[in-house]
Amino acid sequence: MLRHLAFLATLILVSGGSRPAVAHDGLDDTGSSTRFAGSERQWTHASGRFHVDGSFVALKGGQVQVRKHDGALLDIKLEALSHEDRQWVRNRNGAILRLNLEPRALLLAQNSDPSRGKNPQPPPEMYASFKPFAETLKLRWDAESFFVESNGIPDHQMMVGITSWQQQVPLPQTYTGDNAWRIPLHPVPAKNPLSAKNRFLRGAISLAANGIPIFNPLNNRGDDAYLFGELDDFGGHCGRADDYHYHLPPVHLQKTIGKSLAIAYALDGYPIYGYDEPDGSKVKQLDAFNGHEDDQKRYHYHSTKTYPYLNGGFHGEVVERDGQVDPQPHANPVRPALPPLRGAKITDFRETRPGSHRLTYEIRGRKSFVNYTLAQNGSVEFQFVDDTGKTRTETYQRRGRGPGNRPGGPRPPRPEDEPPPRDDDRRPPPGEGGRRSPRRPPPDREAELAPPPDDFGTLVVTSSAVKNGGNLPADFTCDGASVSPPLDWKDVPAGTKSFAISVWHVPPDGGVKSYWVVYNIPADVAGLPRDMKGIGVVGLNDKRRAGYDPMCSQGPGPKTYHITVYALSKELNLARGQANRAELLRAMERVKLSQKTLSFVYERAR
Repeated sequence: MLRHLAFLATLILVSGGSRPAVAHDGLDDTGSSTRFAGSERQWTHASGRFHVDGSFVALKGGQVQVRKHDGALLDIKLEALSHEDRQWVRNRNGAILRLNLEPRALLLAQNSDPSRGKNPQPPPEMYASFKPFAETLKLRWDAESFFVESNGIPDHQMMVGITSWQQQVPLPQTYTGDNAWRIPLHPVPAKNPLSAKNRFLRGAISLAANGIPIFNPLNNRGDDAYLFGELDDFGGHCGRADDYHYHLPPVHLQKTIGKSLAIAYALDGYPIYGYDEPDGSKVKQLDAFNGHEDDQKRYHYHSTKTYPYLNGGFHGEVVERDGQVDPQPHANPVRPALPPLRGAKITDFRETRPGSHRLTYEIRGRKSFVNYTLAQNGSVEFQFVDDTGKTRTETYQRRGRGPGNRPGGPRPPRPEDEPPPRDDDRRPPPGEGGRRSPRRPPPDREAELAPPPDDFGTLVVTSSAVKNGGNLPADFTCDGASVSPPLDWKDVPAGTKSFAISVWHVPPDGGVKSYWVVYNIPADVAGLPRDMKGIGVVGLNDKRRAGYDPMCSQGPGPKTYHITVYALSKELNLARGQANRAELLRAMERVKLSQKTLSFVYERAR
């Protein structure tokens, strides 16, 4: 845990002069006084071909100097950056030049406790929510923003209860300095509020009062992380960088801060309260984002026990960049991301001694362990113990070229009879992904082999246009007529009241793309014709259109796509023509009688 440290205020006298503009400590992108706030960015090439994470240092002779996380300096031509990055640099450069031309003193480091030092501004209202955790957080603020520094480790049990595990464990993060969390003190209502449904699927959307980030309740595939067993008993889990975060509102924090204070703040600056109003009264009608105004016309969000659980979007202004709110801190991975461990359930996680932890998991009732210890030099030693007692040890360096840091490096052992997990780092949704195919593409082709789904039941699915594993004719792609393919099914289980269809694909960069959603197909229908019209209810594809989105494969080589047909014990009560794939999967969770998938390959015509 981070300890509460008192920082001495430091005065730096900045004088003018003819020198390249440098990102001074204490200057954010608007020119206000903060410690490096706003200089940390993800820099994007104008073509979109690469991204670089780092802090802005200087602009000189048309070259932008960026300091990467390992301390290395990188020079990038200003004109090679994206339009947004170029504009950001010009704005920041102008602010720095104005500061250099006007000598003045800047107060940099601020004491996190106003009773122990002098802050340029009185404590903001949100300080009261974070103050009970001041022993493990460092809090500071200026006239515009509230900054929270933490190590990302909460003071409660973690990981226990997870039944869909990607082999991550909680490791401390450096959410400090210019990598601290920043919340606007004066949120501005957005002219066009942004929904978090199938957006902002990367990074945090809120920050809990204990300094733990809160991610979208929908995971990076757009599925409900809670419903799929990915969360522990406190609504959290670890990401690819072994970074612990919540996906559900941390209502348990009310035991510490009380029910009258916000348990979290959305990254647009608006507070998030528990299930009741701050005065204890029941919550009245909420908008689509789980928010509303109080009697004083002040907007706030609420926690709910059903989706969207907390802020379902942003009532206030935010900047969306690469699928997440920008700016926000980055996690610092120690080791490569590991694949899901199929069938594992985490039953215990505890600190065995300072700096050392043990995670216990079970597969079919047999226990295995992950022991790990953090060293003072930043390395982490892992000991993997399988259910036979066989032990394997690996040491990972936060920086360096050790075996644990190279892509595809050593992975912990698994029981010999456990099927190998997927090669990617995302668990497929139930019924649409599972065991990895043993087939591999020829070495000169980059065919993507999505894992065959976990089909079950008696249902048999065929198509007169394509065989299972065959090549999809161009007629059903953007290279042809762009119409939906014909489907047939038989051996329908008893009790079937309706059918549903999902056409989907796992792209090389992970996640799941949805091309066609159809539900409430009548039980007496035994298939769909080519270019289907007027049967069942058509939901939204990933382009948010109610219809069939023809495959239009990008990049070289063949790609694998899937059509999954579901036999259901009832019709689904979904908003007509508005349900997407994630909502369909949630609605079908308890009513599936059988499912079967037809897979096919498509390679874009050149």
